[in-house]
Amino acid sequence: MGAKKPYLAVILIQTIYAGMILLSKAAFSRGAMNSFVFMFYRQLVGTVFLLPLAFIFERKNATRLSFVTFCKIFMLAFLGITFALNVFCLGLVYTSATLGAATVNCLPVTTFLFAVLLGMEKVTIKTTPGIAKVAGLTVCMAGVATLAFYRGPQLNPSIHYPFFDNDHKQQDHEDHVSYGKRWILGCFLLFISIVSWGMWLVLQAQVLKSYPSKLIFTSLQCLFSASQSFVVAIALERDPQQWKLGWNIRLFTVVYCGTMVTGVSYYLQAWVIEKKGPIFQATSTPLNLIVTIIGSVFLLGEVISLGSVLGGILLAVSLYSVLWGKSKEQNSDNRGALQVQAEKEFAELKEAEVTSTSEPSLLV
Repeated sequence: MGAKKPYLAVILIQTIYAGMILLSKAAFSRGAMNSFVFMFYRQLVGTVFLLPLAFIFERKNATRLSFVTFCKIFMLAFLGITFALNVFCLGLVYTSATLGAATVNCLPVTTFLFAVLLGMEKVTIKTTPGIAKVAGLTVCMAGVATLAFYRGPQLNPSIHYPFFDNDHKQQDHEDHVSYGKRWILGCFLLFISIVSWGMWLVLQAQVLKSYPSKLIFTSLQCLFSASQSFVVAIALERDPQQWKLGWNIRLFTVVYCGTMVTGVSYYLQAWVIEKKGPIFQATSTPLNLIVTIIGSVFLLGEVISLGSVLGGILLAVSLYSVLWGKSKEQNSDNRGALQVQAEKEFAELKEAEVTSTSEPSLLV
């Protein structure tokens, strides 16, 4: 059972993320919740959830927070949370839950691209792993273009969950509009959010080298993004009705995203990466798309197009292509390091033998 725990964990992680996308889409469409207000409440709940944990577990061993690091964390919170997630939610309003989940598959690819640009990763085009990485980036762009500009035949759902039932006129209007500028704009916003998110992940690694207190680091980002999101929301949404939650899907979505996504999934991700490595965690990303497609059809009653399926497949292929190239390079580096170590040990052993034979005998 112990060997199966990482596999069960990644399934749970991707199911949690799929639930986040489905509930967010339901809150925006069925609950008519403003996406900017949603982001503020989500980060507020995440902050309330994480700050006590950070105080309990890292208060005594926390690294001293300098003013420069404080400013870096503040800017990281804006780049990877406030900006990226607000743009992602707005793109989700203009498109569909399936498309939102499909674009998440771009995240490891865009993260790798920024890591290359900043010199944290290398690409050797003359080798097979290097070609696989470049091919993955190319296929990723093809997948994004397919999602944005090709719809194709549609799969109409025959089962609707009563809680998420929707006005058919509104749905028909949304389907009609999605063929035009709103759909393309939504695709562009989703892609921009993933690019910003990927840059955030790369820059995070640099800041964590000087400030390794991960729980406090995450809590501060949630706190900063909550304050930033409040400024954005209050500037763009003045209707008091949009700020009311009540006992409805709005409240449930906010609490779910603030606790399950910010709290549970982040912890499980760290545990999986520690046990099986980051590549194992990244390869589970397409599960998010599969769960979201099923949920969007049977729970939200969304129309799934052939273009969305093909685009999602291309993004999954690009993900595995980049990860395969990365895995092969890591194996090659490890073999090289082991060979160097073996040669060093062999040389030391030969030197010891020569020294022992050259010493004069102490026996008379």
